[in-house]
Amino acid sequence: QVQLVESGGGLVQAGASLRLSCAASGRTFSNYVMGWFRQAPGKERVFVAAISRNGFRQYYADSVKGRFTISRDNAKNTVSLQMNSLKPEDTAVYYCAADRGVGLSTTSTTYDYWGQGTQVTVSS
Repeated sequence: QVQLVESGGGLVQAGASLRLSCAASGRTFSNYVMGWFRQAPGKERVFVAAISRNGFRQYYADSVKGRFTISRDNAKNTVSLQMNSLKPEDTAVYYCAADRGVGLSTTSTTYDYWGQGTQVTVSS
């Protein structure tokens, strides 16, 4: 079992930056691919970014490529999402998730553990 707790959400204006963090506890953190997903009101949960177990590989949704950066610190059991140049369409609840597999999946059903989410609201 892995427990995930997100933090760092908030209300910002368009163009601002936010950094989300996800703290993991339980099983060995470095054994998991980590991902970030988001869900806007009335919409499905969608992939944002993923990072490999050792942090060497990252993959991003086209909508955030060049603006968001995913990183992890296996010594601290944390994964982060640095979000720059935020847009109103980035408004959503952001979730971190852990996957016991090895690929950088963009599919939510691949992930085994989820946090409770943190709200990000970007005003225009």
